[in-house]
Amino acid sequence: MKNATLCAVVMAVVLALPAAAKGKEVSGVQFPDTVTVEGKELKLNGAGLRKKIVFNVYAAGLYLEKTSQDAQQVIQSDQVKRVRMSMLRDLEKGKIVEAIEEGFKKNAGDKLPALQQRLEKFTAAIPDLKKGDELVLTYAPGKGTTIESKTGQKMSVEGKDFSDALFSVWLGKEPVDGSLKDGMLGKD
Repeated sequence: MKNATLCAVVMAVVLALPAAAKGKEVSGVQFPDTVTVEGKELKLNGAGLRKKIVFNVYAAGLYLEKTSQDAQQVIQSDQVKRVRMSMLRDLEKGKIVEAIEEGFKKNAGDKLPALQQRLEKFTAAIPDLKKGDELVLTYAPGKGTTIESKTGQKMSVEGKDFSDALFSVWLGKEPVDGSLKDGMLGKD
């Protein structure tokens, strides 16, 4: 009888292992292995933690059709891609906008003037976010970049050049957070 019970427990643990190994958890936020976007299955490329000084700000996961650890390849690729950010603290719209604008300035360089009007349209759609809220940014070839937030409102910005600059905020030569970049590229 003891052997049968032990065998049942071992089998339950073994069968549960694949389910437990799926996806990635970052600071209490679960990122599934795959998501379906625009009819395509995107794979979790990596996920990481955005820290500012000693504070955990948000956890972010990068989803791609074709995974890669090469930041430039990810930025330049014309594939469906998504960044899902889950807030770990309350953030006012102004702080989020400031960080995105700073990332654009550092990474877009002389292309910034051509992107400025679209950047303003994009940042206007960002709400104040509370701990637990999510901000989802998705690029789809030929359609542009969509922002979705807790308000349920979706807003799109056209242009592959805008998407490249936006994804450079996390993956560019001067990312908002180097360890977050490594996490999103699956290098951690």
